[in-house]
Amino acid sequence: MKNLFLILVITILFVSCNDKKDGEFKPRDFKSVEINTLLKDSLLNVRAIEVNKKGDLSFVSSKGNLGGNVSKGEDERVAISFQLKHDSIVPNFRSLAVTESAGFALSIASPALLYKVDKDSIRLVYKETREKAFYDSMDFWNDQEGIAIGDPTDDCMSIIITRDGGETWHKLSCEILPKVIEGEAAFAASDTNIAIVGDHTWVATGGKASRVLYSPDKGKSWEVYETPIIQGKETTGIYSIDFYDEKNGFGIGGDYTKAADSSANKIRTQDGGRTWQLVAENKSPGYRSCVQYVPNGDGKELVALGFKGIDYSSDSGNSWRHLSDEGFYTIRFLNDSVAYAAGRGRIAKLTFRE
Repeated sequence: MKNLFLILVITILFVSCNDKKDGEFKPRDFKSVEINTLLKDSLLNVRAIEVNKKGDLSFVSSKGNLGGNVSKGEDERVAISFQLKHDSIVPNFRSLAVTESAGFALSIASPALLYKVDKDSIRLVYKETREKAFYDSMDFWNDQEGIAIGDPTDDCMSIIITRDGGETWHKLSCEILPKVIEGEAAFAASDTNIAIVGDHTWVATGGKASRVLYSPDKGKSWEVYETPIIQGKETTGIYSIDFYDEKNGFGIGGDYTKAADSSANKIRTQDGGRTWQLVAENKSPGYRSCVQYVPNGDGKELVALGFKGIDYSSDSGNSWRHLSDEGFYTIRFLNDSVAYAAGRGRIAKLTFRE
């Protein structure tokens, strides 16, 4: 009986070890994407969308519109809720963030206008009138603390932060931020210049210099890392950045005026952004405005899109499959096979299939 028990234990251990080996993550292999248009309006230009924890979609547009889901299920559709105006100014919204209790919409150009929208009110909570004010992206660490980034108005990137649920925002002094290089700014292309994992924050810059600003403590201190992505012109650099965890991140962009150029437009880090390597050099896709990790993809599955189409990688960005020529600006995942995407004239639901 003792020997039988010992054999049983050894067998269980052996099987367990084999199961662990056989159970190593195997990424899926998406071969197609189904595109279901939820809102179509030729006047719309949408570069900022968000999906909350309940799966609800929100969006803002270049015409000051705010909107989102109005129904779900087979009859799912998206509608414009209202249009905001500040005096005679129609805000061009390119940044959106959503917390448990409120939404935040931030416009580009001067005056930069940041609105807080909740169930009781719509309020202007931040306004910046500096001539060079131009905000590109916004995100929140938690329900109380958030960050938005923009082009330089002095000798550093513009960064504003809230610590009270978005009621008040303050601009960080250039004394605590890395100095910009001449011609360095950012792109308001898809509201994905900021990536957050826990307290860690990465900010992508672009233009004549394209680097990554990093904060380990929710914006209290900063350092800057160089990248090998194409740079040197106002239209070059990182347009989008995403992190799967504290170590693994991906950046994409290029030059939208040379959309087919794939020579140095995709970069990856495996050490939290300290060092970056070019991947898939001279291989499609070329310029893309947004990249996102697929949820539950173990940092291996990525989707990138832009006005030239949608692409998928199952090997951390080393190789890509072109899934569609349909053009969009930005994407957010609902789960590991369904996402919302938006662009010029429409918002759609994307279903990825193996």
